[in-house]
Amino acid sequence: MTDLVTLGQRIRHYRTAKAMTLDQLGAAVGMAGSQLSLMENGRREPRLTVLTQMAGVFGVAVNDLLSDAPPTARAGLEIELERMQRSSVYASLGLPAIRPSRSTSDETLEALVGLHREIAKRAREAIATPEEARRANTELRQHMRTLDNYLPDIEALAEKVVGAVGHTTGALTHRSVSRMAENLGFELVHVGDLPHSARSVTDLKNGRIYLPPASIPGGHGLRSMALQAMAHRLLGHEHPATYADFLQQRLEINYFAAAALMPLTQSIEFLSVAKSNRNIAVEDYRDAFGVTHEAAALRFTNLATSHLDMTVHFLRVGDDGAVYKAYENDGLRLPVDVTGSTEGQLVCRHWSAREAFTRTNRTTEYYQYTDTPEGTFFESTQTGTTSAGEFSITIGVPFQHSKWFRGRETTNRTRSTCPDENCCTRPGSGLSERWSGQAWSSAKLHAHILSPLPSGTFPGVDDQELYVFLESHAG
Repeated sequence: MTDLVTLGQRIRHYRTAKAMTLDQLGAAVGMAGSQLSLMENGRREPRLTVLTQMAGVFGVAVNDLLSDAPPTARAGLEIELERMQRSSVYASLGLPAIRPSRSTSDETLEALVGLHREIAKRAREAIATPEEARRANTELRQHMRTLDNYLPDIEALAEKVVGAVGHTTGALTHRSVSRMAENLGFELVHVGDLPHSARSVTDLKNGRIYLPPASIPGGHGLRSMALQAMAHRLLGHEHPATYADFLQQRLEINYFAAAALMPLTQSIEFLSVAKSNRNIAVEDYRDAFGVTHEAAALRFTNLATSHLDMTVHFLRVGDDGAVYKAYENDGLRLPVDVTGSTEGQLVCRHWSAREAFTRTNRTTEYYQYTDTPEGTFFESTQTGTTSAGEFSITIGVPFQHSKWFRGRETTNRTRSTCPDENCCTRPGSGLSERWSGQAWSSAKLHAHILSPLPSGTFPGVDDQELYVFLESHAG
């Protein structure tokens, strides 16, 4: 059934077209005019028998009453105004709702609706505060945990798109990615002047996807950028209405890109063989599909529970111990703040994610068993470096699953009692006695976590810079 506001407008339209009053229509269908008034104002849902009677009185079909289309342009404005006045954004202003009367001109209605549209637009484009961003990200992480980090619909879509260009084995080539774009009606264009706030730009008008220069260091990431841009179209994304929508879309496009670069069927075959040989290693999975270590580790979390029958955790941690990304469904207690957010929190110094930074040889994965209050976990960690500093990527599983992994014979073993402060955060009594009150330090701000995003149609992207870029390349 159509929404009640539109239904009420259509009943009023057909009643006035018949030059009938509410009481006259009420007499015809056996109902009080006051009750019909509530229906016309979208405050009461009529029974199907009453709608059938009304349709007979008006000489129209019941489906004419139930149509989603406003009966007139003015009715459309009144319906839009009613909906917008019911929104949480308008309610937060504490202003009364306005009910247009017959004497309200169309120009007044258009102005009111225009103001509401602008209010809604500015609410969508509002800067996401650090707290809002962290809460939304926490809710999304917790939701993905209930799904074991697995999205079967996107898996199927990725396999279909990859199969359409004939890719069957090995690393997905740039040529195959270009053909995927062509199948969607887009051309991949590499430029050196992308907006500073954008990783890629899709020109819907001219059918182009703009990417950084193909010669940039680490150019393998360009495949992922192109696939993410295509995913917005394939998944039918619309402009995000909230920051939570933006995060959900970002998760979905990242998932699609990973599922295309490391397709489900090929990945399961590769990982199943590794499991049967008791030789699972993220570095082998990474090299087989020509992706980054982080991409392979994250992709492993998508498949481990649903297809390999094991629970798992993932961490990306900075050299200061702060969490950038995290996921778990194996019971590991992640460090969290009072909101439940883990981003920016410090992991235990005894976890593999931080122990790996102490190694001299970092060319291969570091293996370790960690005893925690929640049990013993086997972890594999690889470190890397960016312009922002060092980081580590960790995949871990409960002890009972360690038998499937390379490195299980390691003698590296630590004990963690975090979140107990005596584990690794509280200085020993000797140190405290010597230095308490004798030192002063200036804290280093975790800008990547606390910085608000620039406002714009897409959170984090500067609209003015974006549109100037598109204009310069439109010719």
